[in-house]
Amino acid sequence: MRKFTLAAAAAAAAFVALPAYAQDEAPDGTRAFGIDPYVAVMGGWEQFDNEPNSAGIPQSANRDARLDGSLVQGVVGFNVPLGPVFVGAEGNATKGISGDIDWEYGVAGRAGVRAGESGLIYGKVGYQWVNFDAFGKDSPDYHAMTYGLGFEVGPKDIGLGGITGNAGIRLRGEVSTFGDAHSLRPMAGLVAHF
Repeated sequence: MRKFTLAAAAAAAAFVALPAYAQDEAPDGTRAFGIDPYVAVMGGWEQFDNEPNSAGIPQSANRDARLDGSLVQGVVGFNVPLGPVFVGAEGNATKGISGDIDWEYGVAGRAGVRAGESGLIYGKVGYQWVNFDAFGKDSPDYHAMTYGLGFEVGPKDIGLGGITGNAGIRLRGEVSTFGDAHSLRPMAGLVAHF
């Protein structure tokens, strides 16, 4: 009975404190709760392994051959800040600028923690489609789940507090994979939050 009383008191205190916290600002001066839309431009590289995969990407007879290429990516999404954590969703369109990859596109959900003055640390899960130049102009789109980890860091976190204001521009770094770890895809770029 004593544990139940303590648990009820803790729940009541949290319920009373939550509305007061909801009115506070996040460390970077933005709302602690709401919708945070953003756009991003990123660049990077992706290399696929030469192993059997559920997406059906053909294997090369040469075991050392790998499908790869450099990429440029556009991202549109939104975050929903929930105090010290956030959830969100985003879509991407990616163009291969050299190598075997022609186009990629996909959607993903993100969740993570807000860090420092304006930073984010997150994990993401989604679905991605990829089309290869290497298989000719009639190449099908291969598709599978995608998983990733990333961070965003704002100007206040790196000592440039007055340059872009509260929402502004952030640096984003991310590493993701296609299917059951059949690719490695490091990306970096700039994110504009509104």
